Amino acid sequence: MHLEHDPAMRDAQRSAPDPTAELRKADATRHRRVTADGLAARFGGRWVEVSGGPESRASDREAATAAALTEGHDFIWGATLPRDPRSGRRGTIDLLVRSGAGYVPVLVVRHKVTDPGTGARTSPLAELDHVGGRPDSARKVRPQPRDQLRLAHTRRLLQAAGFADERSAFAGVIGMDGDAVVWHDLQAPTWPGGRTALAEYDSRFADRIAVATAAATGTPALAEPSRIVECRSCPWWPVCEDALVKTRDVSLVVRGEDAGMLRSAGVTSVDALAGIDPYDTDVPLVGMPVADAVGLARAWLADLTVVRRTQTIDVPRADVEVDVDMESFGDAGAYLWGVLLSGADIGEPRGYRAFVSWEPLPTDDEARSFAEFWRWLTGARKAAADRGLTFRAYCYNELAENRWLLASAKRFAGFPGVPRKREITQFIESDEWFDLFGSVREHFLCSQGKGLKTIAPVAGFAWRDPEAGGENSMRWYRDAVGLDGDEPVLPQRTRLLEYNEDDVRATAALRAWMTSPAVHDIPYVGDI
Repeated sequence: MHLEHDPAMRDAQRSAPDPTAELRKADATRHRRVTADGLAARFGGRWVEVSGGPESRASDREAATAAALTEGHDFIWGATLPRDPRSGRRGTIDLLVRSGAGYVPVLVVRHKVTDPGTGARTSPLAELDHVGGRPDSARKVRPQPRDQLRLAHTRRLLQAAGFADERSAFAGVIGMDGDAVVWHDLQAPTWPGGRTALAEYDSRFADRIAVATAAATGTPALAEPSRIVECRSCPWWPVCEDALVKTRDVSLVVRGEDAGMLRSAGVTSVDALAGIDPYDTDVPLVGMPVADAVGLARAWLADLTVVRRTQTIDVPRADVEVDVDMESFGDAGAYLWGVLLSGADIGEPRGYRAFVSWEPLPTDDEARSFAEFWRWLTGARKAAADRGLTFRAYCYNELAENRWLLASAKRFAGFPGVPRKREITQFIESDEWFDLFGSVREHFLCSQGKGLKTIAPVAGFAWRDPEAGGENSMRWYRDAVGLDGDEPVLPQRTRLLEYNEDDVRATAALRAWMTSPAVHDIPYVGDI
């Protein structure tokens, strides 16, 4: 907010758009379009879409929206609300639904807005104008603060324009499932401390106006850089990184709330943090032990990507080992399961093999490739057991693999070869499934992050593709299956298979290194 309004930053270099974020935006745009077309067909003459696309002038779209509001259409899609000259507010909203003498806003988003449970207020899409809905016995609200703040912003714009339904403060969200509207009461005390969504929004809006005004007028800045998770995809990161490195800011090694707590305790730089005796300090941290924070600071000062957190490294091994890596495309599905078999002979060819579907997701062909993967894995486990050999399968950061193991069993229940959820759960909870990421977290401090692409090179592994990464793989997948309506680009399929193979070979190389004498070449944190 500060940098966007600081005249001195007008020509500052910014980073290129994040490829993953761009893909998510494109997918969300398609999702909104499909939803709008379905609703337009359902409601016919009661539905109106504001003319003019993103390239049209904002003033023209505002005028068209004002006309639709004045005419009293039941459903207004693609609204650009009249600007509020008093507050400076402006904004768009996917859908406005007529309610009483005014309107309520509805967002269409491509993420989950409910979880299994009870308590959410919902309406089926056929009853889109049943504002507020009714209690749902099968769903509970999934907290999505950003959605509620966007809805609160729109409500304030509607109020300023004189078109809000003042009988209540309901606002809706249609999520990625697209089968119902979830209604939020923006005046309900559902936020921490008993605050309402509207009160939270008003406070944040006032704060942002103050930050922007200070930046625009050259008065003392009300915001300063501090590294958080979102920095990795922020176009302003080059500017902030330069400022943080110059001051050797503590957030370079300790992020978020912990950085703020350290600053409050007078520890503002990496140097100051590195000089702390971790066993003689009362600085409270919530993200990590103080000793780890001090170790990370010392590693950063020594320009070390990785240091040993423990004197000894322990990673369980087995006679028969399988490395597993899954490739998914957003929330659409998991199209590729890759495995690398090594160790003792079990009658199966050692090396890499892939179980893949090249039909564009979502597709039932995913059930076939998943079933083939599970059949092979189960067969390898049984073959090892029949020979009296120990077996272990490895992955790196099991959250992704576990998610799609369980989701695939649920989505494709009843398809040939697809296991029951109970069978998947038993495997996940057994000693035969091991997350190597947990060992890295336990035994190392990593000043540049713990991602496989960061850690495996320390073990001497290199990917064949210089652009290897999860973000780029999504773009490769779009080309590989012709997701945008083009002809499939077959070389991109080869690229994805090689990328997946390198991922499983990376975990194998990392495991071998961690259980070899070479790992002790990495400095121990207590020695730096």
